[in-house]
Amino acid sequence: MKFLPVLLILFGATALSLNGAATPAVTYIGHDKVASSLAKGGNLVTAPDLIVLGSHRSGAGEVEVHEKETDVFYVVDGSATLVTGGTMVAGKQTAAGQLRGKDIQGGQTHHLTKGDVIVIPAGIPHWFKEVPQQISYYVVKVLR
Repeated sequence: MKFLPVLLILFGATALSLNGAATPAVTYIGHDKVASSLAKGGNLVTAPDLIVLGSHRSGAGEVEVHEKETDVFYVVDGSATLVTGGTMVAGKQTAAGQLRGKDIQGGQTHHLTKGDVIVIPAGIPHWFKEVPQQISYYVVKVLR
């Protein structure tokens, strides 16, 4: 459970920066729900200005661009190769403010492992290009 304090710090800092002087409401998520979210994926917190979720991958994904969401990933287990930046290839809008594609030209390669944190600002293409075995990570989506 070493990762839970880091997640709470990320969540708290994000909430404070978004709300200025306003006092944010406290949200508690029990360890059973947290563990389930990491194993199966799923939202832990949904608020007007942010989403916190657990995610698990055992393979590569599609290229994603979120026009109004900054993603903060915190890896709790496993490893993956994540490509960020560059230009999305064959991108199509899949929902409001959400684009998916097949590849990235250019970009920067990151080899993520347990304990890593990466922040991907809104509008930046990102892609789990390789997942050798599996990766479990928390995502804090800051909505603008």
